[in-house]
Amino acid sequence: MTDDVPHIARRPKRADGARNYDAILAAARKAFEDAGAQASLEEIAGQAGVAIGTLYRHFPTRASLVEAATRDGLGDLVAQAERLAGARDPLDALVEWMQQAVRHFSTFRGLVGILAQSMYDEGTPSHEMCGAMHESGTTLLRTAQKAGRVRADLSPDELFDLLTGVAWVRETSPADRDHSDRLLRLILEGLAIGVGI
Repeated sequence: MTDDVPHIARRPKRADGARNYDAILAAARKAFEDAGAQASLEEIAGQAGVAIGTLYRHFPTRASLVEAATRDGLGDLVAQAERLAGARDPLDALVEWMQQAVRHFSTFRGLVGILAQSMYDEGTPSHEMCGAMHESGTTLLRTAQKAGRVRADLSPDELFDLLTGVAWVRETSPADRDHSDRLLRLILEGLAIGVGI
């Protein structure tokens, strides 16, 4: 493995390694939700009941830990796009997928920036899953465009940028001041063609 290849953490087959991996991942998800992407790795190891060396053996970089903690959410977006691909109204399908994407991108403070970077940086552990998620959203977008339900001039990269922007608003707003749902709706009204959404 060269230094240019990002480390993608995999669950070990041995029972003790798998237990440690699972404990670290559970503690990391909780810590990221509570403290954001910069949560203390030492505290994560402590909450998992392992030494910091054990954490680094499974997740040699913070980025590899973030990737593992968010991989399932990105995978869910890909799976949802596949389920929605045959929907009767492709605009409804795209809207539903976009809403879930915004929720996932803003799971914890700092994630939206990590995903935005990972989308375009092949050297990041999350790049592959971000690419798969981007491709699945592109399929829904193109289907809605072919059906005449979404502006034809919206590119997949622009769609991703819009999602990133709305997710950033959701991520950084206090719960009582979060207007990301309204912002997404306003954006969607500007993209949709024909009847309202």
